[in-house]
Amino acid sequence: MSLVLPAPDISRALTRISHEILERNAGSSTITLLGIPTRGAHLAKRIAEIISNIEGAPIQVGTLDITLHRDDLRMRPPRALMPTMIPVLGVEDRNVILVDDVLFSGRTIRAALDALGEIGRPKSVQLAILVDRGHRELPIRADYVGKNIPTASSQSVIVHLTELDGVDEVLVEGTPE
Repeated sequence: MSLVLPAPDISRALTRISHEILERNAGSSTITLLGIPTRGAHLAKRIAEIISNIEGAPIQVGTLDITLHRDDLRMRPPRALMPTMIPVLGVEDRNVILVDDVLFSGRTIRAALDALGEIGRPKSVQLAILVDRGHRELPIRADYVGKNIPTASSQSVIVHLTELDGVDEVLVEGTPE
């Protein structure tokens, strides 16, 4: 395994993403962050904290479980449903930013869009990703990217976050083809 993103780089990437979100949305008053469990939820909370510190106001942040909207449910072992927690202001007429750790095929984000559609109709939907590793199977692109890490299809990108793993780091496992 090789370390491609140490803790300081993750912190800088999240700070940059936070500033880009504020710039694109002309502030934080219309923003709702929804993290995709598990690691996306923690990243969304971190981004919300950074934005809140910049703006001096609390940010709407929640989680969006996509489990039942996945197109690979029958191909994987059953998995527990994660909590969906929509902030008080909801998603109607809000600029919703979906947050996840790794963008690969795009199928997780497609499932998130389906799940979000069942909750309400946002003004816009944007995507913030810590790592974009390429290999898209669907026409999905992130609006905010911490780092582009080109990988081979056979490789794995592993994100560790302090909240779950005791350390912040991004590793690539396997050898390029």
